Amino acid sequence: MEKDIKTTLAECGFGFKKQLGQNFITDKNLLSSIVEASGVGEDDSVVEIGCGAGTLTRALAEKVKKVTAFEVDKSLRPVLERTLSGLKNVDVVFRDFLKVDLSEFEKGFDGYFVVANLPYYVTTPLIMKLVEEAEKCRGLSVMVQEEVAERLCAKAGTAEYGAITAMVALRAECRIVKRVGRNMFYPRPNVDSAVVKFTFGKGLDVKDRAVYKKTVHAAFLSRRKTLENNLVNAFSLTRDRAREILSECGIDLKARGETLTPEKFALLSEKLM
Repeated sequence: MEKDIKTTLAECGFGFKKQLGQNFITDKNLLSSIVEASGVGEDDSVVEIGCGAGTLTRALAEKVKKVTAFEVDKSLRPVLERTLSGLKNVDVVFRDFLKVDLSEFEKGFDGYFVVANLPYYVTTPLIMKLVEEAEKCRGLSVMVQEEVAERLCAKAGTAEYGAITAMVALRAECRIVKRVGRNMFYPRPNVDSAVVKFTFGKGLDVKDRAVYKKTVHAAFLSRRKTLENNLVNAFSLTRDRAREILSECGIDLKARGETLTPEKFALLSEKLM
């Protein structure tokens, strides 16, 4: 398959654009394992973000009911016409998914899954768009840079744990389901990757998502400062009130944001409402 894709790209006069983070998967076994790990089946609708040369798109289309594939690079159109030929259940949309109004887009779905080899340069904003805005997304399985995968699934108190970890926990449970070496891509990137699976509907029960988000971002505003200091600055609290709230939540007054579990952030956000 690798030779076929390289040949197709060359015949279509395609030139890789480094700024778009274009690294395509060509190994059939890897593509099949990504689809299998996502858990999608014949009755499911899938949204793919950054379909590239269409290798994952085809693997998905052969297993699911419908694939809506987004791609920003219109020069891939002739490539995709070849790699997706014969498939009747694929809709390629040449748009930037980050600019899509999800509330409008989701009107066409009862529910859908996102499966993608995400471009590294937009990984975080794409994941956060889905976590914060998607209402009908049932699950998300994405290939990301390995260190990003570690951050997404990190435990409180570790160096990898950060605001994005706690924000993802608000909507979903996530875990690394597969690690992928850099040699599995064409062209070969400088880093290894991992597939992270997000299961929506297993997140936290919070009264106000906006307050939770503000609490998390306040906690990580300055990692060198204590949580108390960050809350005083972000919520315009008196120091005495900040200490009172922390005590009510059973949080050490000298604690820093990275020591709090998502559950503790949920409790703290309710006290800050």
